[in-house]
Amino acid sequence: MKNYFLILFCLVTTISANAQFGKVLKKGNISAGKKLVKAATLSDEDMATLSLQSVQWMDDNNPVAGPGDPYGERLKKLVSGLETEDGLTLNFKVYLVVDVNAFATPDGSVRVMAGLMDLMTDDEILSVIGHEIGHVKLGHSKKRYQSAYGISAAKDVANANTGAGKILADDEIGNFVETVANAQFSQTHESDSDAYGFKFLVSKGYNYHAMAGAFQKLADLSGDGGKGSITSSHPGSAKRTERAKKWAKEQDAKK
Repeated sequence: MKNYFLILFCLVTTISANAQFGKVLKKGNISAGKKLVKAATLSDEDMATLSLQSVQWMDDNNPVAGPGDPYGERLKKLVSGLETEDGLTLNFKVYLVVDVNAFATPDGSVRVMAGLMDLMTDDEILSVIGHEIGHVKLGHSKKRYQSAYGISAAKDVANANTGAGKILADDEIGNFVETVANAQFSQTHESDSDAYGFKFLVSKGYNYHAMAGAFQKLADLSGDGGKGSITSSHPGSAKRTERAKKWAKEQDAKK
């Protein structure tokens, strides 16, 4: 199966600019400058709008499981009743690609790859979904969108100086997604989202032992304790497996 998937995760960057006096600012520079300021103060509404634009582009540019597709039907059944989580309205789709991955975005879109569904049980998939929602609810995704918007603004400044200033419009979304495709969350963010995901499983009455199983499969898949999998550059899957087992044992003791 040809892999068209581009992960919408955002690069973290520092943008610097040198001001020069005695020159007239071009209109494009002013617009881009405003955008740089706005990047750090994007409202939740703005964030959801930018997120939705990006997800719509990805949905249009990836093979999505349609009505009656076994992957789509499996996920639909799995998340039945999971319309919201902690105030976030959710929507789900499956990308028919081989990636062992999933992601959630600030507007509440959750996308699961067929490769992940092939590898994991229903309960394990729910543990991954809880983890990804954690990135949104804990503000990790918002920070990455702000960084990505800043990158776009920096590009606008360069274009403005050549007389080709642009804003982040529909025809730029594809480049925006490509630019941020290889970014990763920090180890702290991953660990915090693991904890959120475990609490998610407990609060929903799901099988919380499944999180350890999901991490173990990632460790087995990579063959090196988690490096090279979807957890690359983050806490190794083997370590996360043991931590999830500890949480599950503690939760068992509360019963």
